[in-house]
Amino acid sequence: MGIFSESIDVDCTPDGQPAELRWRGLSYVVCADPLRWYERRQWWVEESRAPLGSGAGLVDHEIWRVQLKRSPDPRTREAGDAATEPPLTLDLVRHVGSGRWRLLRIHDAAQSRTAEPDEPAQYA
Repeated sequence: MGIFSESIDVDCTPDGQPAELRWRGLSYVVCADPLRWYERRQWWVEESRAPLGSGAGLVDHEIWRVQLKRSPDPRTREAGDAATEPPLTLDLVRHVGSGRWRLLRIHDAAQSRTAEPDEPAQYA
């Protein structure tokens, strides 16, 4: 599993759940019910103080685990390989104040298709 932070475009349902996203020039649709939870962040490292009553967004990160299938190419209206590929599993974080989304984790099934191959180590 890779952990990093990359900006991602997410369209949500009316109740705020991720429904579609665009990442690295491709479009994806959520193909299973997404899971949501909150993780504590080390706010004291990034902020000088926490205003009274501020929790979500400052103390906690809203995390969503989504399973995705690639959308059909709109130019050809064909699913192509997207129909036969296994779903991608990603963890996304939504910044409460701005509403912006970031990709947080890529799970192994997705990583094998999107990660660059490791280069052999060079020893002197």
